[in-house]
Amino acid sequence: MKISEKLNSGKINISLEVFPPKTSDTYDKVQDAVDKIGALKPAFISVTYGAGGGTSKNTLKIAKHIKDDLGVDSLAHLTCASSTKEEVREVIGRLKEAGIENILALRGDIPEGGSLPGDDSFKHASELVQEIKKHGDFCIGGACYPEGHVENAHKEDDIRYLKEKVDCGVDFLTTQMFFDNSIHYNFLYRIREAGITVPVLPGIMPVTNGRQMKRICQLSGTILPARFQAIVDRFGDNPAAMQQAGIAYATDQIIDLLANGIKNIHIYSMNKPEVAAAILNNLSEIVKC
Repeated sequence: MKISEKLNSGKINISLEVFPPKTSDTYDKVQDAVDKIGALKPAFISVTYGAGGGTSKNTLKIAKHIKDDLGVDSLAHLTCASSTKEEVREVIGRLKEAGIENILALRGDIPEGGSLPGDDSFKHASELVQEIKKHGDFCIGGACYPEGHVENAHKEDDIRYLKEKVDCGVDFLTTQMFFDNSIHYNFLYRIREAGITVPVLPGIMPVTNGRQMKRICQLSGTILPARFQAIVDRFGDNPAAMQQAGIAYATDQIIDLLANGIKNIHIYSMNKPEVAAAILNNLSEIVKC
């Protein structure tokens, strides 16, 4: 099923995310986590992508397993910055053959010290969206950045580029993680003013590792509110306490979003079924309202 149909249904949809194994010797462990996450029956499961042979092939394998064996809609990520145009076309062809209907089109990060993609690669996600549309009737998702993309100095440029990407054929958007819901509400106002009307899934990251969080924020430009910074500072060195606090904070964010009329929410569950299960359990009655 196309994810856009679910997102436009008016019902509450909560999706989860997994990442494929980088090596074959960890495949069984990852698949076990995927199976447990699939058992939670989210609206769909998003499968991340790493350029290069092993990881990219495992994205397809995991996405197909989720769809065919677990009976859950899957969303396969596809990046283009570190691949040639022909390599990208080959991946799109394999996704089509596997019956994958939903693709999240991303430029992908430029490696540290690396250069921007050359003429033999797609330089922007908008170009990738246009290419995907040439190959079939896919439902295409895109990424957006409520706090602004780290490579853009002005938020106005962010909105303009986002509008261009959506106009190329994006059916829905998923935000980068944020920890202050007011940032998301302000972002929604700005993009609606710019004429971007596709569904937007706020991306919620349950923080279970304080040290890792600091690095992620440095790379992404995500701002930690004082309330959340205090949680990381107090519990970050105690994994069990940090996980419990992270689940509670993520739950609180989601409840606020739902209370304010947001129907579609994406949780960056990252191969942690116990974290995803705890959050969904906290919402078990709320999502019925």
